[in-house]
Amino acid sequence: MSETDPLDRQPLWCLVGPTASGKTALALDLCEESGAEVLSLDSMLVYRGLDIGTAKPSREEQARVPHHLMDLVCPSEPYDVQRYLGAAREALSDIQGRGARGLFVGGTGFYLAALLRGLFEGPPADHDLRLKLEGEREAVGAEAFHQRLARVDPEAAQRLHPNDMRRVVRAMEVLEQTGRTLTSWQDDWNAEPGPRQKQARLVGLSVERDVLEERIRARAAIMLDQGWREEAVAVRDGPGFGSSAGAALGYEEVLAWDAGELTREEALEKIAVRTRQFARRQRTWYQKFDITWIPADTPDLLDRARTVLGI
Repeated sequence: MSETDPLDRQPLWCLVGPTASGKTALALDLCEESGAEVLSLDSMLVYRGLDIGTAKPSREEQARVPHHLMDLVCPSEPYDVQRYLGAAREALSDIQGRGARGLFVGGTGFYLAALLRGLFEGPPADHDLRLKLEGEREAVGAEAFHQRLARVDPEAAQRLHPNDMRRVVRAMEVLEQTGRTLTSWQDDWNAEPGPRQKQARLVGLSVERDVLEERIRARAAIMLDQGWREEAVAVRDGPGFGSSAGAALGYEEVLAWDAGELTREEALEKIAVRTRQFARRQRTWYQKFDITWIPADTPDLLDRARTVLGI
């Protein structure tokens, strides 16, 4: 095997789409047909113990096809895209060394951008400024500090959860350093596709908006029935939620239900709303890539996806 970057050895196979679009089921069929293995492209599946609430593939599904880049760290541990890229290279190199192919599957657009275009570095860190901003956040609270970001960089604030301290502080740091918003820097980074995008084959699952909203709510209700509340409590009372895992969709609402601050139906509705908002942000990310979109309900979905990937 060549010593070149494993991300450059072969065209990358990627399956993307909004949350609840059916990516897991199609990925299993594609991998069973081709002998490929799944590489998670999801920033929350890296956490051990966050299973129900992240819709992590079940043990039965993982037994059908080898899965990688899941259950890597404790929920209390911060995790970022740089660590993800290192793990992705290692996993993909192992797969290629066995003569197999990897299929990246997930909905984290930022991770997809890093795979195809490399990391967005931005201006160098200013540690003194960062400490000052962290102190300000501590003084005013996470919500108020996030609202401060929303006033100056609403697009970044929409992408970032208030509990994601590291990234919210970084966004404010970039603005104060340069006079430009983080969104402006990222727009420049995304202006031209990087060389890796030409070596990737991307399939996207599309779902009509009203249908997707119904799927999102129905799936969230099933997850609550499956024990999402108990899972969230176990993590909270065990390792705890770090700044990254704390941004996982729905866990805040589920814990509020457990504390009696919300009813089950109120928690479900809030989860559905936040997830729909997340799906809209995913669609914005996907506009940056050359993706072949296939309706999720098309009768020959598997064959069409195979054709795009070249399986």
